[in-house]
Amino acid sequence: MEPLKDIFARKRQFILYCLIGGTGVTLDFLVYSALVGAAQWHVQYANAVGYASGTVLSFILNARYNFKTSDRLAMRFLCFCVVALLGWMASAGVLYLLVNRFGLDKYLAKLATIVVVVMVQYNLNRLLSFRKIESPSNG
Repeated sequence: MEPLKDIFARKRQFILYCLIGGTGVTLDFLVYSALVGAAQWHVQYANAVGYASGTVLSFILNARYNFKTSDRLAMRFLCFCVVALLGWMASAGVLYLLVNRFGLDKYLAKLATIVVVVMVQYNLNRLLSFRKIESPSNG
């Protein structure tokens, strides 16, 4: 059996992405819950605001601590936001189906959307938003 240390070293980036994503998801869920519960917002409006909050936090933490990138941050953030938009669209669609069509609890439905989106967004962000960009050679 492979030692835990070796597994972590091999999967470090994905594990950190999930941990950082967990903070973004926590912020997203807290904002969503506050807006749906206390403010009585519609689930889709609350989903958009919560999702945007979590996306900004996740980008900042991933750029700094996980992918350790500090170059071309505006371009990377734009790319990250496009990936997040795709994730949000998937989230909104799944949320609509689960709440409006299947009558699932709006909080459980929100949690279910997270599982779907994490895998897709990790791979897109790894390949697009945080890819290594080679500097042009001076030769």
